[in-house]
Amino acid sequence: MSTLPTYRWRLAPEGLATRRQLRALGLRPGGQDVVAEVHRPRRRRGPLVAYLYRIDRAKPVRPMSPGRAAALAKAMAARRTCPACRRDAGYCIPRSLGMCVPCADCPPS
Repeated sequence: MSTLPTYRWRLAPEGLATRRQLRALGLRPGGQDVVAEVHRPRRRRGPLVAYLYRIDRAKPVRPMSPGRAAALAKAMAARRTCPACRRDAGYCIPRSLGMCVPCADCPPS
């Protein structure tokens, strides 16, 4: 069993990136294995761990297909539609309220 190289926060060598950093570059890991990890210390809990991938082995992000884009748009529209007044709120309805803010502020009498 081999252990991964571990680096402290902000001290990882050039050529390695986290998933989020790869995504910002328009890349994805593309099936490669994790090559190292970064530990960010915290005071009251264990350290945060981020896995690192090689940038030179990363592949481009797959383009969004028309069907996937339509499904995503439909899902987001459902999250914005108030079940009480059936209007598009223009924002995602808070799950804690279950309805748009105006409907939550004025309960039916």
